[in-house]
Amino acid sequence: MTAPCILVVEDHEPLLNAIRMVLQRAGYTVLTATDGQKGLEVMERVRPDLIVADIMMPNMDGYEFYHAVRARPDGLTIPFIFLTARTTREDILRGKSMGAEDYLTKPFDPEELLVVVRSRLKRAGEIQQAISSEFDQLKRQIVTVLSHELRTPLTYITGYTELALEELPSLSPGELQQFLEGIRRGSDRLNWLVQDLLTLIRLDTGQAATEFRLLVRPHENFAEVVRQTVYRYEPQATQNGVLLEVRTPPELPPVPICEPFFADALGRLVDNAIKFSRGKGKRVVVDVGVAGDWVEVGVNDEGVGIRPEEIPLVFERFRQIDREQMEQQGVGLGLAIARELVRLHGGDITVESVYGVGSRFTIRLPLTPPIADR
Repeated sequence: MTAPCILVVEDHEPLLNAIRMVLQRAGYTVLTATDGQKGLEVMERVRPDLIVADIMMPNMDGYEFYHAVRARPDGLTIPFIFLTARTTREDILRGKSMGAEDYLTKPFDPEELLVVVRSRLKRAGEIQQAISSEFDQLKRQIVTVLSHELRTPLTYITGYTELALEELPSLSPGELQQFLEGIRRGSDRLNWLVQDLLTLIRLDTGQAATEFRLLVRPHENFAEVVRQTVYRYEPQATQNGVLLEVRTPPELPPVPICEPFFADALGRLVDNAIKFSRGKGKRVVVDVGVAGDWVEVGVNDEGVGIRPEEIPLVFERFRQIDREQMEQQGVGLGLAIARELVRLHGGDITVESVYGVGSRFTIRLPLTPPIADR
């Protein structure tokens, strides 16, 4: 295995050499710099596994160097240890409050230095391993879900198309219509997938934020926007035997929203509520109310509910709860997109659920426009 690389930034060269000697004897690769600016120059060539830095240095002190390291995409996870003669409680608290992993004081004890370095490298390795494992799992999940979501609708389209072409002379109008409906189901499902992925790109590139700033405005009749959005899903609810209900107060203050984004987010919650309300006669109730400086839109279902340990996961991208048992469609982007669209408004979505009983998803929106739009 390659020896861990440690960057030591210290302007007192005798001490710098002493630290280098201690670390090299312990088997580490050591890079050195005499101030924060030179430390950043070293990091342009090599990414260290850990940094030990003095605080009082010329040109760029330790605190400035720490912020510069953390501002780099490759520097966010590097363990950072302050080494300094400043031993007042305020100095120590400042270093720790910034997020540094440890704080050693001069004159340093070589064994203490090695213990801290080993423990921080070990902890960083454990975190990296956990992240890698989680990332690998997410990649497998994305590949599995995407391959299923691409293959299934394409099977609809190609299968019904081939049947129609082979049997066209003998098909009755009713049979032809059945084939065409199968093709449409497949194409609709592919279209939803493409639209979700495009929406995700717009959110990640900032395009959606730009559109939001252009389109946001106070809506005097917010309740009507909610009703119109919800009742667009009435045919789907009827088909599933679900009763849709909207409850709004007689008066509401103006609510600043970008209507297409808000309707998209609310629609995704209503669609989910209908899909997971299994059984005839179940109800999905959407209620609107004001709580202080916020308006709240709750989507309540009498569905399958969510296990407590799974609630923190429901807004993750490409995450589907009980996909196999629930025979879900989609790639697990609906709730993630809904929350990000609501957060553009300066709001958020929360969830409460009792497994086997039902769930409530609540959209909270500020009654004053986001600061960027005032």
